[in-house]
Amino acid sequence: MSDHEADPRVGAASDEVGVGPWPGGPDAWPRAEGPGSALDPRYDPELLALGDRRNVVDRYRYWTVEAVVADLDTRRHPFHVAIENWAHDLNIGSVVRTANAFNAAGVHVVGRRRWNRRGAMVTDRYLHVHHHPDADALAAWASTAGTDGGRLPVVGLDNVPGSVPIEGYAVPRACVLLLGQESTGLSEQAQAVCDVVLHITQHGSTRSLNAGAAAAIAMHTWALHHAAPPLAHPTP
Repeated sequence: MSDHEADPRVGAASDEVGVGPWPGGPDAWPRAEGPGSALDPRYDPELLALGDRRNVVDRYRYWTVEAVVADLDTRRHPFHVAIENWAHDLNIGSVVRTANAFNAAGVHVVGRRRWNRRGAMVTDRYLHVHHHPDADALAAWASTAGTDGGRLPVVGLDNVPGSVPIEGYAVPRACVLLLGQESTGLSEQAQAVCDVVLHITQHGSTRSLNAGAAAAIAMHTWALHHAAPPLAHPTP
């Protein structure tokens, strides 16, 4: 059910997003051990009382941010997403939001520490976001970030000479997907640390895809190969 579909807890305004106060008031709030016991610690009393207008799936309605992150941590996918940030690219927020949708293990901002968060729509709160000053630092982190301290391969995304079509390529289950800037693509330093650079085959006249769109295609390609069916998201 989407945020805009009918829900008995949604307020009267038809354009409201999310759900209204938990029906029945405090006496009906979810309890840890049944009626009269303490509030279930996953739930936020303020959200229960006032409603939850956040952009979250129904499974996490009324949950605290910390509870959502903890639950997501139990089933993170083993791929990371990294993006270069040299010119305050507006697309970084979109990449972060998509990484949240695919429950990536982490997001890595390479270059400038500050990045434009507007497009992330606060989804970065539910992710583990890391910073690396340059591509070499990212590669150094990846060298021991795999299972049992092993290396995570770095898979670049750019349509540069020598790149390989992503279609049909066996993208590793545990890896780092590295994207470049919107205008310039992967820097030479970033290309140098990649195990492989993949490109998305295009069939029209445009030279390149939007960085946010390319990231989404890459993550979906990973999911087609490696992701299990998603958990059901029942309304509490």
